[in-house]
Amino acid sequence: MKYLHTMVRVSNVEESLRFYCEGLGLEEVRRTDNEKGRFTLIFLRAPGDTAGEVELTYNWDPEEYTGGRNFGHLAYRVKDIYQLCQHLMDMGVTINRPPRDGHMAFVRSPDGISVELIQDGTLPPQEPWVSMPNTGQW
Repeated sequence: MKYLHTMVRVSNVEESLRFYCEGLGLEEVRRTDNEKGRFTLIFLRAPGDTAGEVELTYNWDPEEYTGGRNFGHLAYRVKDIYQLCQHLMDMGVTINRPPRDGHMAFVRSPDGISVELIQDGTLPPQEPWVSMPNTGQW
């Protein structure tokens, strides 16, 4: 058995790619438009990681998605959690669970998918993260 991908439905391709690619640093590896089925599939993965992928599914007909938290979360190991969280904040992304311990943080995609960021190795706790409260659900 081999893990292939995780699929999440998205309501806006541009917002989602901005979050996943510009924000988290994932790379688009392939895209398929299915006119008969009226959907687009976009596969992303972390640079250098050829194993697990995230499949963004965009249904062309408007549909409201609720309960993103029911999905659970995606998780990524990162080189510098403080740098990535600052980058995401600069993009207007809310840090729902700041990396107070220098190890773990949570953010949400534009469609409410919870994303866990886990520091590769250990970073000492530092401000402003240590004093930053949780915001919303994560």
